[in-house]
Amino acid sequence: MTQLEGGSAHAGQTSPTPLIQTRGIAKTYGAIAALKGVDVTFNRGEVHGLVGANGAGKSTLVRMLAGLEQPDSGQILIRGKSTEISSAVRASGLGFAFIHQELNLVGAFTASQNIMLGSHRGSAIALRRTDGIDPRAREVAHRIGIDFPLDRPVSQLTVHQQWLVSIARALVHDCELIAMDEPTASLDADESARLLKVARDLANQGVAVLFISHRLDEILQICDRVTAFRNGSVSMAITRADITREAIVEAIVGHELVSPRREEAPPSQRGRVVLEVDGLRAGRTLNGASLRLHEGELLGVAGLVGSGRTELARTIFGADGYDTGRMTLFGRDYVPRSIRDAIRNSIAYVSEERRAEALFLDLPITSNLHVATWAKRRFKRLPLISTRKAESDARRICRELGIVVRGGTRKPVGALSGGNQQKVVIGRWLEAQPRVLLLDEPTRGVDIGARAEIYARIRDIARSGMSVIVISSEFEELLECDRVVIMSGGSTKGELSGDEITVKEMLRLCYS
Repeated sequence: MTQLEGGSAHAGQTSPTPLIQTRGIAKTYGAIAALKGVDVTFNRGEVHGLVGANGAGKSTLVRMLAGLEQPDSGQILIRGKSTEISSAVRASGLGFAFIHQELNLVGAFTASQNIMLGSHRGSAIALRRTDGIDPRAREVAHRIGIDFPLDRPVSQLTVHQQWLVSIARALVHDCELIAMDEPTASLDADESARLLKVARDLANQGVAVLFISHRLDEILQICDRVTAFRNGSVSMAITRADITREAIVEAIVGHELVSPRREEAPPSQRGRVVLEVDGLRAGRTLNGASLRLHEGELLGVAGLVGSGRTELARTIFGADGYDTGRMTLFGRDYVPRSIRDAIRNSIAYVSEERRAEALFLDLPITSNLHVATWAKRRFKRLPLISTRKAESDARRICRELGIVVRGGTRKPVGALSGGNQQKVVIGRWLEAQPRVLLLDEPTRGVDIGARAEIYARIRDIARSGMSVIVISSEFEELLECDRVVIMSGGSTKGELSGDEITVKEMLRLCYS
């Protein structure tokens, strides 16, 4: 096992009294148990890794420590005393800092101003000073090896540098615990190594570092202790001497899930190749992504945070460009220069951010369903829309997809549930009858019943001859696919078909 320079098997000197202990904390949302009597200990001077699949419970635990959620039962002990973390301000007062993937920095402020923001020295007057850098900002910057000018606006810094600014801001508050959520997801190898060294050094200095990552190499390299979550419970809690890749994967996955998918067609009986992507590279997001999609096929794309799944879909849809590589569509070179170009080539994309990128929340359901196909609703050949036909078609689509509409299709789409909103987006593109449909996290934010309905419809779409790519971080949802392509670090790590398609095998390739 590789050791970071300056690290040790058990970094720092841990106190006899743990910094944080949770005893039997539980949290339920409706009928879903997010946490089920969880016991976890966080010590000073340790890097403590939290691992688990999406929805396993680790984020709920972190939100409780951050004062954003309250447990339904159980206790949180801080330095041995039962403590209620009632708010984010209370968490900060206890010496806890939380750095999320979406860094909470002010782009127009300098690095120094961001570092001091929220401290007793970070008053409005002090932040407007232009006559120098606060000595405290210089001190913490030196402590973690910041080597760029502190008077540079954050908007001009790299993601790695912005992470360092976020860490420095936590240290200004004399924090005792820093939680880092997927800190290296957007970093290259050198930047990741430097950030991991900072985390290791902080532990050596006595800070408790809570490290959340899907990258097992990082967990194996840096963590003194690892806690794995599965289905709201702690499935494993081990120290460095016992940490292995196999143990972590087994703790995350648990029992193997059996695929209910349809019978796999042999290669000779597959439909013709509709879309082929070969070695796409784009900046730091794609690093040799490849796949092949057949006619009438349901192809899954699996990957963890930062794997490049969404970036690949956006590139196919013409939303993002690429540097090198090749795509072919129906046997011809395909170089989409815009989203409109992709749509003209019969490709449709349902974004994972439906409310921000796919829906007009204040417009009627009818308008949202027909936004890509208004030309079909013209009154004869005149540049006028047949309102009667538009409403009739909207009602038909709602019936076919099981969209529950109370009050008619003229009501705003924003009034629908998450599951029904997602069906509206899918229905919009089905009306356009694309040859290739890209679905990015099609069931994000919808309930279990709506998930089943959406996937039943996806299967019907593929059976009708449309070629469908489903991107999902919920690997159980990909078990019904004909094939699954696994992505990690912006590149394709493998392909599974038939009996190979299991959650455990997907995770193994993601972590390879």
